[in-house]
Amino acid sequence: QVLLVESGGGLVQAGGSLRLSCAASGRTFRRYAVGWFRQPPGKEREFVAGISWGGRTTYYPDSVKGRFTISRDNAQNTVYLQMNSLKPEDTAVYYCAASFVIIDYVPPVNTFGSWGQGTQVTVSS
Repeated sequence: QVLLVESGGGLVQAGGSLRLSCAASGRTFRRYAVGWFRQPPGKEREFVAGISWGGRTTYYPDSVKGRFTISRDNAQNTVYLQMNSLKPEDTAVYYCAASFVIIDYVPPVNTFGSWGQGTQVTVSS
């Protein structure tokens, strides 16, 4: 029901910034919470940011809190992840995923699906 395409990844030095985009297509995009996840080399996928469909509620794990900001522009069907003060440990393939929700909140991580193909973020030291 919703298709997602990530973009904006690249190579950046530690302390730098990147802005990732997640472009969505689908009639009911506004009713999807969207999350950003990442998968570092050799590690499991982890949650890094989530935003409710109305954009009122966001959630971040401690590992990125204060450095990453998730936002969405429903008129443009796009969710963004602004990443500042990047660290080498942020290196990963970043994915966005959607979760259909009735209430405007960030749902449990295991409800996210409709994964994009990912965009590589590499932070050099």
